Parts: sequence; structure tokens; C-alpha cells
Amino acid sequence: MTRADVCAAAIADAFADDGEIFGSPMGMLPMLGVRLAKLTSNPDLVISDGESLFLSGVPPLFAKGDVVEGWIPFRRVFDVVAYGKRHVMMGATQVDRHGNQNISAIGPFSRPKRQLLGSRGAPGNTVNNRTSYWVPKHSPRVFVEQVDIVSGVGPKRAREAGPGAARYNDIHRIVSNLGVFDVKGADDTVRLLSVHPGVSVDEVVEATGFALDLPADRSEVPTTREPSYEELVIIREMLDPKGLRFREVPEPEAAK
Repeated sequence: MTRADVCAAAIADAFADDGEIFGSPMGMLPMLGVRLAKLTSNPDLVISDGESLFLSGVPPLFAKGDVVEGWIPFRRVFDVVAYGKRHVMMGATQVDRHGNQNISAIGPFSRPKRQLLGSRGAPGNTVNNRTSYWVPKHSPRVFVEQVDIVSGVGPKRAREAGPGAARYNDIHRIVSNLGVFDVKGADDTVRLLSVHPGVSVDEVVEATGFALDLPADRSEVPTTREPSYEELVIIREMLDPKGLRFREVPEPEAAK
């Protein structure tokens, strides 16, 4: 069992209770986790090839599906976004203590030091769809007190903006290479739900640039569950036999 396997199972768990909804992963580990959920905890999950097709089968990472059940070109994705039957897992260059996300730029809005992707679909995702985040390298540079630019809207900011932003805002999970979080702490702040096997709460706290919502007794923070034997077989033999997941989540040196 590797850290990458644990992260894939944690991502799958984020989609486990969604039912028949469009699972929209962005990135390799989110894609792996969503496909794992489709094969285990949530067979009703609707997945695509990431380009233009809804898939009935569940192919390995970056392979074309051989069982197609629908067509979803890019323009139709916006219809699904507006309708809301979608759970998207995005990346995040920054996430702050209130669950706001930044993928736009680093530095002041008027004169950023680094230009990134731009807001892309983050504003629409976070006010219309259930949204989760995947962070492969947990550090104080990613988990910051306040994002430089708000791309994805957290629950507190959405509520302050009014019912149009808050009604469907649902920041469901943040999964990193160290642990699992939500945004249901005091005053809508990021809360630590679990630490991955081999990771301590102190390590997570040290790698986070703001005060996490934690129980008074840190020993009460559970350990992220390990994938079952069935899930490991699916990950290693069906979905990612080439071990592509390790490019994103390499094993810690101490575990090798």
C-alpha cells in the first residue's frame, strides 16, 4: 500500500455518496479516484473521457473507453455546469483558511508576479456544482491565510455575496498528499478530517500556512483509511498498471 493508493481511495470516497451525477476530475489522481469510485462505491457515477464522450465502461488512465453511452462536447459541459448535476475536483495553486481557491495568478491583482491559468471555470463551478480540490504537494505556499486572487469561492465569501452565489455552493473535500479536509470548521474554516498513514497531525499543521480547525486533543484526528484489497487490485491491475500515479505522489523516502 502506497501514499498514492491512499490518496486515490480518499478521492474515491469524496465521490462515494454522489449517486447519479457527472464526476468531473481534473488531473491524474482525481481521474484515478473517480474511476475507482465508479467501479466500487458509486457505480451510478457518470464519467467521461475528458474530451467529448460519456463512458459506460471504465478504462485505464489516459486510455480511450471502448463503451460509449453519450456525447458531451465542450459547449455541452456548460449546460451541465448550469444544471448542477456535477461534482468537479479541481487543482489549487492556493487554498486559504476559508476554502477560497486561486488558480489565476500569484501576487497583487493589479500587478501579479506570476500569471497562472486564469480563473477558468472555477467561479461557475463553485457557485453551481459540488466542488472538491486535489493538492499533490501540501505546503504553506499552497495552504495560505488568504489567497492572492479568488478563483473558486468558499462558503463564507459565497454567503456574503448573496443567495445567487451561496445557494449551491458546496466545497465538499480537499484531499492533499498529507490528509483530508473539509470547510466545515468554526466560521467556515478548513477542518482536518484525517491524516494519511505515516503522517502526523503536527506535520500537517507545520505544512499549513493558517490555523486549521482541530480537536482539542489532536490524538482524536483519525487516520485516512487504507484501500481495500479489491481497490488495490483495481488500481494496480486495471486503472493504473503503468504506475503513473507515482509521478504525482511519489513514495516518501522513509517508506521506500
